[in-house]
Amino acid sequence: QVQLVESGGGLVQAGGSLRLSCTASTSTFSSYAVGWFRQAPGKERDIVAAISGNGVITIHAASGKGRFTISRDNTKNTVYLQLVKLEPGDTAVYYCAADFTSLPYSAPTKINEYDHWGQGTQVTVSS
Repeated sequence: QVQLVESGGGLVQAGGSLRLSCTASTSTFSSYAVGWFRQAPGKERDIVAAISGNGVITIHAASGKGRFTISRDNTKNTVYLQLVKLEPGDTAVYYCAADFTSLPYSAPTKINEYDHWGQGTQVTVSS
C-alpha cells in the first residue's frame, strides 16, 4: 500500500504562488501515474493535472492551464504542482492520487482510476 503525503499548501494573496509536493512511500514510484485534484466546499472533486510515471505525459485541466504546472522527480519519489497567479476561486483542498500502471505514458484524469490518495493540503487564496 503506497502512502502519499501532500505539503506546501497555505494562505496566499491573489496573484501569489505556491508549490505543492506529493511524496510517496514506494520503491517503484516510476510505475505510478499521479494526479492532482482539488475540492472546494460544497463542490465535487475535480482534476487539476496529471502526469505519467515516466514524466513524459502531462495533462492540465482548463481551470489552471497556463497557471498550474505538474512535474515529478522520481529520484525523490515526489510530484510537484506549481501554482502561480492564484485566484480566490482556486481556494480548495488539493489532493494527490497515484495509480499503479504498467503503461509508462498513462496519465489518468478520472477519480475512479486512482487507488491511492493523500490526506490533502489546504490552499486558501485571499482577495
